Amino acid sequence: MQVVAVRLTTQELAALDAAAVKHEMSRSEAIRAALAHFAA
Repeated sequence: MQVVAVRLTTQELAALDAAAVKHEMSRSEAIRAALAHFAA
């Protein structure tokens, strides 16, 4: 795996963290899941 830097607003980061907690995922897992959904 590679590391990718992404800039998020405070609101985007809060939404990401909330989604990750809701789905019992890490931030990275939540981002990968969102990207998989977007690319589908």
